[in-house]
Amino acid sequence: MAATQYQAIGRRKTAVARVYLRPGSGNIVINKKPLEEYLPTEARQRALRAPFVVTETNGQFDVLVNAKGGGLTGQAEATQLGIARALVEYNEELRKPLRDAGFMTRDPRMVERKKYGQPKARKRFQFSKR
Repeated sequence: MAATQYQAIGRRKTAVARVYLRPGSGNIVINKKPLEEYLPTEARQRALRAPFVVTETNGQFDVLVNAKGGGLTGQAEATQLGIARALVEYNEELRKPLRDAGFMTRDPRMVERKKYGQPKARKRFQFSKR
């Protein structure tokens, strides 16, 4: 490839997003679909673009994302982390503003496992004394 490329991986819940940043005009493609088609919700789109807004690099990069696992929100937030990590790979000085905005931290929360003898992780079957 002639153009330079920065890549990073973002994770959230069970979603994994491989992010490729290339200098360009701001096109964002997720799983071969444009951003607006893949994530129609405004909030998810905003979450995904937030690292560019914080670092004032909006429209400088084309983003190619391979996302799998989880749901759309998990994939959007995994992509957000991947973009932040790729931006740091591009320019180390962007680490501080991204860290201060909370985009460099991997959200460790995962779904609690279901326990046996219960319908869900914490919900119990109705207790009957007799």
